[in-house]
Amino acid sequence: MFGIFTKSPKPPAASTASAAGWVHRLRSGLSHSRKKLQDSLKGLFGAPLDDAWFEALEDALISADVGVKTSSALIAQLRLAAKEQSIQEASALRPLLKEALVHLLTPMQRTLSPQGHQPYVILFVGVNGAGKTTTIGKLAQHLINQGHSVLLAAGDTFRAAAVAQLVEWGERNQVTVITQEKGDSAAVIFDAIAAARARGIDVVLADTAGRLPTQLHLMEEIRKVKRVITKADATAPHEVLLVLDANTGQNALAQVNAFDEALQLTGLVVTKLDGTARGGVLAAIAGERPVPVYFVGVGEALADLHPFNAQDFVDALIE
Repeated sequence: MFGIFTKSPKPPAASTASAAGWVHRLRSGLSHSRKKLQDSLKGLFGAPLDDAWFEALEDALISADVGVKTSSALIAQLRLAAKEQSIQEASALRPLLKEALVHLLTPMQRTLSPQGHQPYVILFVGVNGAGKTTTIGKLAQHLINQGHSVLLAAGDTFRAAAVAQLVEWGERNQVTVITQEKGDSAAVIFDAIAAARARGIDVVLADTAGRLPTQLHLMEEIRKVKRVITKADATAPHEVLLVLDANTGQNALAQVNAFDEALQLTGLVVTKLDGTARGGVLAAIAGERPVPVYFVGVGEALADLHPFNAQDFVDALIE
């Protein structure tokens, strides 16, 4: 029932200053989406509450990359709320819209907890340029700070630059990186799992080459990588994370659909929330393919990868 919402749990308040700094960076990163939505909503919450108002709000949500299906569902909820609560003023629906978005996104808020298997194998997939390698480097630091030992697998064997970049992240984090001069992605990750098992490493972070969902031969190759990982460890991979570039808008939903069908995704990492991002698409994903979001990233620094929090995200998206 609309109007009954669970509040998002806040991250541990170890440092109020650092939490405030993160919210500021997230707000800055979503400035493009927020401005686009605010421009569409300008004057709307002071207008009469009628069918035309609801249609205008739906158009505003669609223009903010919330998606047709999810926007339609949100409008239906707001119409019901207005009727049940005898709301006459459009301004009274602004906080209800925010509540509805938080309620929609909260089930996607999930904590990455690499426990129960050693090594715990996390496979990263996505299109070219989404930020997989950088995300792996930052996540390695995050896991080390939690007390886990980490090993990296340079599985993007198509690009020497990707291997070099991961090696650099390994040096920065002081962790081992498994590479091969010759060999495919599956072989590199297979060897990395064996090495992690022999060394008692807690977590393997495995990179892979970028691929478009329309490249069917490359999608079949990533399925092969997953099958080979299972041969190294029948329970692995324990996570399959899709890294999404937040600038791609509705194309991000298409990527989630395609990679989830091929690999059964366990989570998402949303990168590049850095000023031009089209953040409304997370609502579209929540409404149509609600794969958990573990982290969002707002920049290149180690501190710029942060666990996803639905309330903070909506607060940064809507005034």
